[in-house]
Amino acid sequence: MTFEKKITVTARIEYLLSLPADYEKSTKRWPLVLFLHGSGESGTDVNRVKRHGPPKIVEAKGPYSFILVSPQSSGRGWDPEVLNSLLDSISSEYRVDKDRVYVTGLSMGGFGTWALAAAHPEKFAAIAPICGGGNVADAAKLAKLPIWVFHGAKDPTVPIKRSEEMVEAIKAAGGNPKFTVYPEAGHDSWTVTYDDPEFYSWLLAQKRP
Repeated sequence: MTFEKKITVTARIEYLLSLPADYEKSTKRWPLVLFLHGSGESGTDVNRVKRHGPPKIVEAKGPYSFILVSPQSSGRGWDPEVLNSLLDSISSEYRVDKDRVYVTGLSMGGFGTWALAAAHPEKFAAIAPICGGGNVADAAKLAKLPIWVFHGAKDPTVPIKRSEEMVEAIKAAGGNPKFTVYPEAGHDSWTVTYDDPEFYSWLLAQKRP
C-alpha cells in the first residue's frame, strides 16, 4: 500500500545575527558563517547560544569580518531543511556572497553540520564540523567540499571514531578533508578551534567553484 500527500510545514527558529562593523558603509557582499550550537544551548532563550563558539567571541570582542548567523535549536537536534530555508531568507535579506557561505558547529552542531552539508552540498564553500559525526553513506556527496574536521582524542561524549569514520569515508570517495586531533582534549575541542585565527583564515579563503 502507498500513502501520498503533500504537506506544508511552518518552521520557526530564533537566531542571533552579527553583521560586520563596516556592513552599512559599503555595498559589497559579505561571507556568511552559519554556526550550530551543541545540545546544552538548546531551548527558548536564544542568548544561551552565546555560551560557546563564535557568538561568545562576538559578545566579548565585537563582530567578525563576516556575517554570523547563530540559530537556536528547540532541543530536537538540527533539521537541515529548516536551516536551508533560514539561509535562503538571510541571503535574500542581506548582502551575502553566495560563493562564500560556510557552516560549522560543535557536538550536536557538528552532527548538524555534516547533515546540512550532505543535504545541500551545493550551498557551501566549506564546512568545519567539531566533535560531531555523520552518515558515512553521504561521503560521495561531500567529497568535493573543502572540509576541516576537529575532535578531541579523549572525548567521552562523542567518540573520536565518529569523526574518523567520516574522514576515511570521504577520502575513499575521492575527497581530501583536513583532520585535526587534539591529543589531550575531551569533549571541548571547540574553544581552541574557534580561538585560532588560522581557522578563520582557512575558512574564508575557500570559495564555491
